Amino acid sequence: MGLSTLVVGFVKRKVLAVQDFTFLLANTLQRAFTPPRYIVDTVLQMDVIGVGSLPIVVLTGFFTGGVLALQTYRTLSTFGEVSLLGQVVALSTVRELGPVLTALMVAGRISSGIASELGSMLVSEQIDAMRAFGTDPLRKLVLPRLFATVSTIPILTIISDFCGILGGFFISYYTVRLTGEEYWTSVYQTLTFRDVTQGLLKPFFFALVIAMVGCYFGLNTKGGTEGVGRSTTQAMVAASVLILVLDFFITKFLIAIHFF
Repeated sequence: MGLSTLVVGFVKRKVLAVQDFTFLLANTLQRAFTPPRYIVDTVLQMDVIGVGSLPIVVLTGFFTGGVLALQTYRTLSTFGEVSLLGQVVALSTVRELGPVLTALMVAGRISSGIASELGSMLVSEQIDAMRAFGTDPLRKLVLPRLFATVSTIPILTIISDFCGILGGFFISYYTVRLTGEEYWTSVYQTLTFRDVTQGLLKPFFFALVIAMVGCYFGLNTKGGTEGVGRSTTQAMVAASVLILVLDFFITKFLIAIHFF
C-alpha cells in the first residue's frame, strides 16, 4: 500500500466525518424548534454541566487573572505605567482569556463526559432499545445536552471573567500596592459595551462545539468498551482544537467588520 493511498484514505475519512457531523448538527437544530421537549432532562444536564463545572471555572479564572497581573506588572513597571494594570487584566480577561479558557476547561470535562455516556449507551444497545420504543435519540439525548450547554457556558464565562479580574486585584493590591479605588476605577473606565459583547458572543459558539462534538463521537463509538475510551479522548481533543480555531475566526471577523 503506497503513501498516496494512505493519504487519500485519510482525507476521505475526515471528509466523511465532517459530513456526518454536519448532518447531525442540522438534524439536531431542526428538531430544536418542534416538540416534544424533554425539560426535566435539560434541567438535569444544566446541573451537571453548569454547577458541576463551577469550581474548576472559578479556580481557572482567578489564578489566570493573578498570573496575568504578575506578568503584566513586570512589563508595565519598566515604563512606569503600573496604574494601567487593571486595564490590561480586564481587557485581556473579558475579550479572550475568560471565554477561551472557560470553554477549554468545560470541553475537557463535558465533551469527554458526553462522549463517554452516549458511547456506553450505544455499545450496550440502549439507544437501539430507545428507537424500538419510538423515542428519538436526538430529542432525548442530544437536544437536552445542547440546550444545557448553550445556556450555562455564557454564565460560566461571566463568573470566570469576574474571578479573573478579582485575581488581578489581589495581585495589584498586595504586590503592586495599588489601591482598590485605582484598580476598579481603571477596570470600569476601560471596559466598553463592545468588549463585553465580544466576550459574551463567543461562548455561544463554543458551547455549540462542546455539546455537538461530544454527542458526535459518542453516537459514533465503535469497538465496545475500548471504543468508548477512544471516543472520549477524541471528543476532548477535537473540541479543544475547534474552540481555538473558532476563536481565531470569530476574532478576525469582528476585526474585519470594525466591531472593536
